[in-house]
Amino acid sequence: MNFEELVFSTRSFRRFDEEIKIDLDVLKKLVGFAHSSASSGNIQGLKFAISVKETTNAKIFNCLKWAFYLKDWEGPVKGERPVAYIIILGDTEIHETIEIDVGIAAQSILLGAVALGFGGCMIGSIDRLQLRKELEIPKRFQIPLVIALGKPVEKVVTEETDDSGNIEYWRDSNGTHFVPKRPFQELIIEL
Repeated sequence: MNFEELVFSTRSFRRFDEEIKIDLDVLKKLVGFAHSSASSGNIQGLKFAISVKETTNAKIFNCLKWAFYLKDWEGPVKGERPVAYIIILGDTEIHETIEIDVGIAAQSILLGAVALGFGGCMIGSIDRLQLRKELEIPKRFQIPLVIALGKPVEKVVTEETDDSGNIEYWRDSNGTHFVPKRPFQELIIEL
């Protein structure tokens, strides 16, 4: 897959085949992609908590909200839940500000996951207090993002927004997930 195909194939997948597992070494490889990516000021203040264990995954799953615009959807059902997680942590003993690095690391991880035949979803809607308690995450670590991973079982399609400019993603009766994107020509400002 060339770079353009990789980028256009990297979507936010929220339903997975739980029969297809991800090995711990694959998660370490994905973290390696993040480690090799740029870091603002070369501070390198991120740490990565990783899990492929069903019991730990269940604790993480229960601390997440899955799709803001799908009000009647509680998240993936048994059999379609993630089989692995990478929790991005900001080490405040290294630096307080890690926002730029989180985005860079997360995108590197998702691109890597797709390149390896998997997919994932960045989740920022987290019950951080509960997650910290469940996993005994020390207070020195910020919890900006969780990445859910697995073998996707859903089709995600991008489409241009309609005349109203509505950007809310939605699903049709077949479960296809549609993601409206603003028209490309609106993004460019020539100077």
